[in-house]
Amino acid sequence: MYEFVRGEGIYLYDKKNKPYVDLISGIAVNNLGHGNKKVQKAVKKQVGRYSHQMVYGEYVIGPQVKLAKRLANLLPDNLQSFYFLNSGSEAVEGAMKLAKKHTGKYKIVAMRNAYHGSTSGSLSMMSDEYYSGPFKPLLPNIHFADFNDERSLDVIENDTAAVFIEPIQAEKGYIPASQKFLEALRIKCNNTGTLLVFDEIQTGIGRTGKLYAFEHYNVLPDILLSAKALGGGMPIGVFISSKEIMASLSDNPILGHITTFGGHPVSCAAGNAALKYLTNSNLIDEVEEKEALFRQLLVHPKIKGISGKGLMLAVQLDSFEEVERTMKRCIERGVIIDWFLYNMECLRISPPLIMTKKQIGEVCKVVLDALDE
Repeated sequence: MYEFVRGEGIYLYDKKNKPYVDLISGIAVNNLGHGNKKVQKAVKKQVGRYSHQMVYGEYVIGPQVKLAKRLANLLPDNLQSFYFLNSGSEAVEGAMKLAKKHTGKYKIVAMRNAYHGSTSGSLSMMSDEYYSGPFKPLLPNIHFADFNDERSLDVIENDTAAVFIEPIQAEKGYIPASQKFLEALRIKCNNTGTLLVFDEIQTGIGRTGKLYAFEHYNVLPDILLSAKALGGGMPIGVFISSKEIMASLSDNPILGHITTFGGHPVSCAAGNAALKYLTNSNLIDEVEEKEALFRQLLVHPKIKGISGKGLMLAVQLDSFEEVERTMKRCIERGVIIDWFLYNMECLRISPPLIMTKKQIGEVCKVVLDALDE
């Protein structure tokens, strides 16, 4: 069992001060690495002011407003209203309620092999019975379509409140949606009066080479979910929509969705600092080139292919046993790497965006040496 006592840049350090490359960013959370000075300063400053107050809308919470304004300036006109929460799973739950309340419909469609979280509502949208079965009964009226299969979109009907989809399916091994599929999905939702929800909890905040992955496709969601890297290492989540749609939660009942700690001032201060740092840098612009370098260097007889986009890559091996062996050898050599829930024959690579080309070369050599052993 490894215990890390501090972090700096792309590294975590154990009690003996041995460095380990965090090649998974705490699962796509630490996009700016560990110990970013701007984020640390914002957290300390906000803690020195106040750490909590009631968040039900009676009072203006400055850090929330600043983060919302910064995001609003980066998003399309139909995504200008924000409901901040504590996590990605909470964002999913809030979006489910919002879709039902706004449309007056009850049916939800999700994609097979998607992952939206582990709370009861998000778990209901998990098609794999191995993970969801032990917790039944779950939510009714959940239906599934096949990712990247336009024929399966017939399951979306006039009584469908929302379709939830990851533009890049994470736990299946970073599988990008096709342009044709997302366009067909958008049209189907338009024709049936269904809200389209993009779960960008893992793909967001620069990881794919755009702030959000939907920008690669020029297909707009009605509701956008963000979390993970948005908080700069602090816990946060948000569902984002238009003012018209979001207003559905304001009455009947009053306080249609509430949260004690959602949009916590310290988390929002950290998120604002992280987003400012990211967008004022060239880190997002460098993602494509860094992706190409990983693909160029990770060539080995045991590697059957690499899927994904940007700095979220899945390295296909022969078996889970080989994945386990490689993970063990990598961490012994000071590299933290991981696998996927639905594709256990793949290694997960989602490093901090601050990783340099030199560091990419060094870490790829460690992975290749581990495969050679």
